[in-house]
Amino acid sequence: MSIDVPATRDVAAARDAIASRLKGRRPGIALVLGSGLGGLADVISDPVRILYKDIPGFHVPSVEGHKGELVIGGLGGKVVLAQGGRFHMYEGYSAEESVLPVRVFGALGIKTLIVTNAAGGIRRTYGYGTIMLISDHLNLTGRNPLVGLARPGEQRFPDMTDAYDPAFRELARDTARRLGLTLEEGVYAGLLGPNYETPSEVRMLERLGADAVGMSTVAEVIAARAQGMRCLGFSLVTNPAAGISATPLSHHEVMEVAGRAGKELARLVEGVVAAL
Repeated sequence: MSIDVPATRDVAAARDAIASRLKGRRPGIALVLGSGLGGLADVISDPVRILYKDIPGFHVPSVEGHKGELVIGGLGGKVVLAQGGRFHMYEGYSAEESVLPVRVFGALGIKTLIVTNAAGGIRRTYGYGTIMLISDHLNLTGRNPLVGLARPGEQRFPDMTDAYDPAFRELARDTARRLGLTLEEGVYAGLLGPNYETPSEVRMLERLGADAVGMSTVAEVIAARAQGMRCLGFSLVTNPAAGISATPLSHHEVMEVAGRAGKELARLVEGVVAAL
């Protein structure tokens, strides 16, 4: 069952506001840019920039490294829409609010979602700046954006067996080899935050099979899969997780490493987009 709930009207209002600024362009790929990775939006050609404050229902991010704008233009020979800034649940937003952009992308007809994030490394071999292709995730946020009445166009019980599209992952591996980039692959654990994990929590996550940990992504992918979107995800490991790192964790360090290593991830994402 589905009804016209306020959230559905929010999607329509945001879709219409964005569509009115597209100048006839029809993006087929959406990119979600994580902490410190907004530089990818700077290489988009002939960009149209839409500030979140001009989109109904969109919130201005309060976290450093999240600009708060959509950028629509050319990348790798495709028309893409890049989301520069998330609405994190740890900022006080509900799971439903946090995935509003993804639902709007679906309403715009976008069928492919590429998500990126900055993450802590759990696998002991991951160093600063490691790029990890997400093979699967653990939703440990305690939240799910699908709770409530089913929304129009969304599956009530989406299959998450291949949440991160196997064909897209193979394409990412091929692209990394072609560009001479080292690409790891592993499981991303999504926690609510905003505190970093304790060493005991990191050991627990390691035993659960997680290779990296962060505070985003999982709700977005759940919402995208409910709409039938194909997803691809990358984590940029900006620091070893607590108990593995010998130094205290800080967001400043996350931003610094993401600023340096994010250039390689940007090259990889652009190469993948060109090959899609």
